[in-house]
Amino acid sequence: CGLMEAEAKKQLQGFLMRASRGRPLVTLKVAATLDGKTALANGVSKWITSADARRDVHRMRAEACAVMTGIGTVIADDPELTVRDVACERQPLRVLLDSRLDVGDHARILQGGNTLVATAVTAGERIAALAARNIEVMTVPTEAIKGKVDLEKMMQQLAARGLNSVMVETGAKLNASLLSAGVVDEIVAYLAPSIFGDTARGLFALPELTGLDQRIRLEFADVRQIGPDLRITARVRQTANHEELR
Repeated sequence: CGLMEAEAKKQLQGFLMRASRGRPLVTLKVAATLDGKTALANGVSKWITSADARRDVHRMRAEACAVMTGIGTVIADDPELTVRDVACERQPLRVLLDSRLDVGDHARILQGGNTLVATAVTAGERIAALAARNIEVMTVPTEAIKGKVDLEKMMQQLAARGLNSVMVETGAKLNASLLSAGVVDEIVAYLAPSIFGDTARGLFALPELTGLDQRIRLEFADVRQIGPDLRITARVRQTANHEELR
């Protein structure tokens, strides 16, 4: 009893999260410059980080049960969200959060199956069209105030499907929404040795804070160099501050 307990908990952390809290372990992956910018003001962002860092991201994808993104990222970047640069025995489930089913038919995330679309839409021709392509649509209850997908309930529904871990790769708005909902457990940030300046786009589109007590607190768990970039892993301290940011 207790033999290699810490190692065992780390290995089983996704399962333990699902068993104890009813949702998957959620890792938010971000990539930015040293001054925390994800793209120039005109949207240009490829590539901020190195090929080594991008390969490391594919390794993370391969280890996750699911990889999630939002409709804004799909419209802007049309990601495939598959594992390509490392050996992979099975592709993770691709999850698209699309409250109004705005995804286009030719989006790469819809190609080849193995995709789940989480939405607030309950019925209609669009759901039937996606189902005809063997793309599963999961309807999630909406938030009472905003009318968007309830992120906590969405994670609970993903856990009910047996998903232990979800890796999120998305934009500043959904990054902020997930943090504010208190469903992010850790952030993996790849920082490139470059600076974009104040007019460039940021990582988290959070509302303005009026006091330091409203900040989201993190705990650094690991810092290492990946090629020319830094990879920082930080755990999110779940506090009442998340309620204040909603």
